[in-house]
Amino acid sequence: MKMHEHIVKNIVGGSIADELGIEPGDRLLSINGNEIEDIFDYQFYSEDEELLLLIEKPDGEQWELEIEKDADEELGMEFGAGLMDEYRSCRNKCMFCFIDQMPEGMRDTLYFKDDDSRLSFLQGNYVTLTNMSDHDIERIIRYRLEPINISFQTTNPELRCKMLHNRFAGDALKKVDQLYQGGIEMNGQIVLCKGVNDGEELERSIRDLTKYLPLLRSVSVVPVGLTKFRDGLYPLEPFTKEEAKCVLETIHRWQEKLYVEYGVHFIHAGDEWYLLAEEEIPEEERYDGYLQLENGVGMLRLLFNEFDEAYQNTEGDDREKTLSIATGRLAYPYLKRMAEKLEEKYPNIRIHVYPVRNDFFGERITVSGLVTAQDIMAQLAGKELGESLLLPCNMLKADEDIFLDDYTVSQVSDALQVPIVIVKSSGQDLIDAILEERKG
Repeated sequence: MKMHEHIVKNIVGGSIADELGIEPGDRLLSINGNEIEDIFDYQFYSEDEELLLLIEKPDGEQWELEIEKDADEELGMEFGAGLMDEYRSCRNKCMFCFIDQMPEGMRDTLYFKDDDSRLSFLQGNYVTLTNMSDHDIERIIRYRLEPINISFQTTNPELRCKMLHNRFAGDALKKVDQLYQGGIEMNGQIVLCKGVNDGEELERSIRDLTKYLPLLRSVSVVPVGLTKFRDGLYPLEPFTKEEAKCVLETIHRWQEKLYVEYGVHFIHAGDEWYLLAEEEIPEEERYDGYLQLENGVGMLRLLFNEFDEAYQNTEGDDREKTLSIATGRLAYPYLKRMAEKLEEKYPNIRIHVYPVRNDFFGERITVSGLVTAQDIMAQLAGKELGESLLLPCNMLKADEDIFLDDYTVSQVSDALQVPIVIVKSSGQDLIDAILEERKG
């Protein structure tokens, strides 16, 4: 069997690897005779106090290095890819896949569909389990890679095959039993599609998933995101206000039942349901510690509560300024309410809050994280923006100042002729940005 070969990108100065003469460009072939598939194998096997490393130099010469070290002492090798392996792409053709609903011409990384259990552990990504072998399951249990986040969609095996367009998708649910028996904590997700996995199917899925409590800590139910680029795809329709109310009634009924039995609410509604149903978002206690924030579950409640706490700690004064905030339609009513509350305490501050309609993907997409620069520039042109425009950080690519459509913050700032302030996600950050109070 051919071993994986991992090229060293960097050596930490003064480390064991540095002292042994390992250099960038060298290849790590094995540790104590064990093949290294990825970063988890590397970390697991390098914890031993006595190691035998097989290193290959760029000229093909191989070194065997014997090492004695403390159990928690790092070797000091850093590798090019975060996983030390290629990301695994998704083999499914899900009827609700957002990537299949994107226009052509965007950057390549936006079209990559990952279905990698290792990214589930490292980054919180959700996986369908169809891409996992028994070997993968064994490694998750062995290395305690938890929690694993699972895209269930339904517990009906035949329906799951249809929804994921994968004939193995039903059998993949058996892997949940293996993870449960192995004591691995999990979170779940159901992307709800009208007329497909809602109604009685949703009842069945919730009922079936409760048997994995408490290791399955939470399950979110989110409405399918439908863009305007759906030609040739499965004909899905958006939920109406009344249908959203029915979904919430089902979730709330199960929450009450499960809270009595298990002390957790377990099944959670994405924030979008409350916007669709025109209902108030629940209180903080309903979210069981916000286990599914990245899925849009409880984000608005957390923001509102953080804002209220920070608001109580502001004194109010007569400073004068005018500024603007742009956000998606989902968060708009809540940000508008927060802005009005702050204006009461600071009567000379004027805050314009603008909801940005998603013309790029289609107006059914309401979250701020999918707002593009093109829509911001088109819809805010000519509007009163004041001294600065505040935008949430989730509109940008992680750690970069680039929007989904590849415009930069400076390009948008130049087009609108206003300085742009990128605001971090908390309510405190929002107040600090509005009052221009910088943290050291």
